[in-house]
Amino acid sequence: MIDPVTLAVLKGRLEQIADEMDATLFRSAFNPIIAEAHDASHGLYDAESGATLVQGKSGLPIFVGAMAFAVKAVIDKTAREGPPDDGDVYLFNDPYDGGTHLSDFKLVRPFFRRGRLFCYLASVGHWHDVGGNVPGNYNPVATESFQEGILIPPVKLFEKGVLRGELIDILKANSRLPDSLYGDLNGQINALDLGARRLADLLDDYGEAVVAEAFDELRARAARLMRAHIAALPDGAYAREDYLDNDGISDIPLRIALDMRVRGERLVLDFSRSAPACAGPVNIARSTAIAACYVALKHVFRDVPANAGVLEPVEFVIPEGSLLSATAPRPVGGYTETVLRIIDVIFCAIAEAAPALANGCAYGTINALSLAGHRRDGSRWVMFSFFGGGHGGHPLGDGLNHGNAPISTATIPPLEILEAAYPVKFIQWALRPDSGGPGKHRGGLGGVYGIELLAESADVSLFGERGRFAPPGVLGGAPGACNRFQYQQDDGPHEPPLASKMVGIRLSRGQRLLLQSPGGGGYGPALERAPEAVAEDVRLGYVSPEGALRDYAVALDPEGRVDAPATAALRRSAAR
Repeated sequence: MIDPVTLAVLKGRLEQIADEMDATLFRSAFNPIIAEAHDASHGLYDAESGATLVQGKSGLPIFVGAMAFAVKAVIDKTAREGPPDDGDVYLFNDPYDGGTHLSDFKLVRPFFRRGRLFCYLASVGHWHDVGGNVPGNYNPVATESFQEGILIPPVKLFEKGVLRGELIDILKANSRLPDSLYGDLNGQINALDLGARRLADLLDDYGEAVVAEAFDELRARAARLMRAHIAALPDGAYAREDYLDNDGISDIPLRIALDMRVRGERLVLDFSRSAPACAGPVNIARSTAIAACYVALKHVFRDVPANAGVLEPVEFVIPEGSLLSATAPRPVGGYTETVLRIIDVIFCAIAEAAPALANGCAYGTINALSLAGHRRDGSRWVMFSFFGGGHGGHPLGDGLNHGNAPISTATIPPLEILEAAYPVKFIQWALRPDSGGPGKHRGGLGGVYGIELLAESADVSLFGERGRFAPPGVLGGAPGACNRFQYQQDDGPHEPPLASKMVGIRLSRGQRLLLQSPGGGGYGPALERAPEAVAEDVRLGYVSPEGALRDYAVALDPEGRVDAPATAALRRSAAR
């Protein structure tokens, strides 16, 4: 049996391999969504099952679960068509056979050692544009995947080390930004090359048998730790539900419902009561739904290592035909919005079972915004970006202001980068007062983003959520503010009819957009928040004096200090 010191050293070395692969792509990618926002991930995967062995700490957690399915898709292909060769690299973006959406291109490389397949290395990155009806590919009115971009099944990009250039020609011909695509692809290829070299060095140092034993032990330890965490939860059934605003086609809310059952060391996550598959692009594949559950559980049980052992004690019930088990050609471009709602209902169910582990819900949308047009020289520009919001209050304190969505460790692209790359000017980039859900521990604040167009004209689309259903608080905490989007036209400001989704907006030079993202849900009753903490929130501009009075029953004097007698009277009245 491997000794603990060697295991710890190998764990660090293996994680470093994945981290270096992440860094290689982040530093070489052409598109800001990878280079600045880190919308990518790398890892090592089991040679037989595709299960996650190790993942980098800088990549997106949602890819941990999804990439295991992607590698399994390659394993299944080789089982049908013949075993892989040393030097092969498979490329694809099929969202139904590997998860997420068409923008996320996966590269899977079998790693051979002394002529035998040892494991797989894999890379995934969000490419800037892969065709479809809407620049940037977040098409909020798609009714089939053909309107979202080009779909590539698992194919060999390299065959025995030889690049198939004609495949790259096809990919570039289907992108509005072929140079960006080519640069990102080469960044991923180089990341895999580096990972293969680092893994070979590690095996030279320790040998295949010892490293394989480390893989097995790390997975077994993750499973044991997860079972222990589940066993510590009270046995029982816990039901929660939440809603998506709509599917972008019909203005009808879509239910995401969870029945969570705890039985000893087993956890059942049952989504049977969720909405059926819909016409619009908020469907997700089963693999994506499972990956979202993985992310939520890792948020709750933070000390469990990031590998496939996390999910061994967990059973998933996701019926066929559900919104959460879509098959081709159902549109899936807005998968981010649906997986965020899965995370929210798991957080709320955990709050019932174990309040000490609970979080208020985060802002619940990436607000995928696309502006696109042509420069004076005729060249195409596409600004695709996502935006931050508030995280939920938690047992130890207030939620994070203006964080990124909990599906990722990505960063929000800086306005300086966006202004340098595209003909836009940010006239506002600020925290949104009164957007955090009131609570004993307040939800974090959302953001306010004002954008002015500097080009002659641009086409705009928005794919968001939480325009009608605010991020819930937990344990008596109040919800955060809803999402709000406005765009300027010649006759004044307008808002999307479906609240959070719209395509076909046309801006002229000097016209502006205003996006106000949601805050996080509160934790615990607002009347339990210390009046001095509320006064400090007002001083910082997080809460308005009116919000202090309305939401917290805290009265302030003209200098901003707590009016203790008035506050005591207000709170006695509110508690009745």
